[in-house]
Amino acid sequence: MRMPHNQLDTVAMEEGWGANIEIPSTMEHKPNEFVKQAMKIDIIIVYIQRYRKGHEVHFVPPLTGIHLAALTPAKHTVRVIHQQVETVNLDSEADVIVLSFFSGFAPEAYRLAAEYRKRGKITIAGGPHVTFAPEEALRFVDSIVIGEGESVWDQIFQDIEQNTLQQRYVGEAIPLTDVPTPRYDLLPPQYFIRRVVQATRGCPFTCSFCTVPVLNPGLRTRPIEAVLNDIRYNKFKWWWQRKTVWFWDDNLTANRPYIKELLRQMIPLRKWWLTQASMDITKDDELLDLMRDSGCIGIFFGIESFGQESLEDAGKRQNKVAEYQSKIKKLHDRGIGVMAGFISGLDGDTPESIRDMANQLEEIGVDVPFLSILTPFKGTRSYSKMMDADRLRSDLGWEFYNGYNVTFMPSKMTPAELLKAHRDLWRSAFSLQAIFRRIGRSLFTLRGGAMMMCGIMNLFYGLKALTNNEPISFEGTDKYQSIRETIDSIPHSPQKVESM
Repeated sequence: MRMPHNQLDTVAMEEGWGANIEIPSTMEHKPNEFVKQAMKIDIIIVYIQRYRKGHEVHFVPPLTGIHLAALTPAKHTVRVIHQQVETVNLDSEADVIVLSFFSGFAPEAYRLAAEYRKRGKITIAGGPHVTFAPEEALRFVDSIVIGEGESVWDQIFQDIEQNTLQQRYVGEAIPLTDVPTPRYDLLPPQYFIRRVVQATRGCPFTCSFCTVPVLNPGLRTRPIEAVLNDIRYNKFKWWWQRKTVWFWDDNLTANRPYIKELLRQMIPLRKWWLTQASMDITKDDELLDLMRDSGCIGIFFGIESFGQESLEDAGKRQNKVAEYQSKIKKLHDRGIGVMAGFISGLDGDTPESIRDMANQLEEIGVDVPFLSILTPFKGTRSYSKMMDADRLRSDLGWEFYNGYNVTFMPSKMTPAELLKAHRDLWRSAFSLQAIFRRIGRSLFTLRGGAMMMCGIMNLFYGLKALTNNEPISFEGTDKYQSIRETIDSIPHSPQKVESM
């Protein structure tokens, strides 16, 4: 259901997103039949630019690529290419191309796959989008991995060697006992923080917009000594890279006995660390003290909204608006910074309530806000709800599913009004005045590492404000038209997720 977007189309065309690109046909592809036993493998973490002028600072890398590289048999030569910071070489000498991506980057992944297949490469795709849209992905690549890849990774390369590559590999959610240290040596130098670690997978909550309950079922933990080995890895160039640990966990604190023991053993290592967790950690003073003593400088909370109706729409019943300020204060009392995510476009939202969030997040003491638009990814209850109500904007490409564009019909406004309200919120929250207020407050509420984190992240957004480097609007554009037309030709069986 296409709505008039005159106002939005103008913005998008000014940003240079009007040109269509031609995608070569992939239907006649036959991969090279002979593959050497010792292969060259390129793992590409696909990316589509989300800001008008790109990122000035690349803060933290994804974990997937360097994790898969660590799992790859040693006889193979593996490279990891992060498209966010590196140019993808279509004439690579690699025998095998592995593409990892989420929904917002799917069109670019499919474009790359088409180019590599023209050159006779074996192409394999995985990631959240592939898991929930396998038939679609198979139109563009030779093989797909559904679910987690660890349990099938070795088998894939054995099959390639024997010319028996399967179209589908279904990974199992196996114990994390043998997860190796990531290949940090393969990271490009552009990332400010380089030590990314995963100690756990899974989250006990079932937020309506989140794919974690399906992708990472249950709560699993790695052996503490294995996690400590990752943290001890110190072959980084700069002191802050050797000092800082970024935990890429769904909810690091969900298993309380485990996290408390891990933090006790981290205390002698004298690191700074950041992660995401749920706000219920503020009820556990012992945990908060261990976080402080082990070097925590920042916690990300998914606050999402200041409206009760919107919180219920998000499945965030554990969040209580009246308690936000006091809970954040408990972190500040220990010198720990608070990063917080806020979503625009939930069913209780209006343009006014979205714009008001700029003042509200300031009042409760958020140190670094993250502002996105509700994105109903496949595999979530939000997607099923929108599909059932015929609220998905079905004429849009997957590039719209990047957290900064409107992919559905909002409940209390038009798509144009939602996009404008979000951009107004973005400009207010990241105005130079707001940024310097947050930095100034941190001088009195945060300790050294946390204050540094708050300052750097806020200045990152401040630079965007100074240069008018806002999120890109794709409205009125169809850069990946050929990809979208191929996808539209696939018989559609909507995938729904049962209520949890």
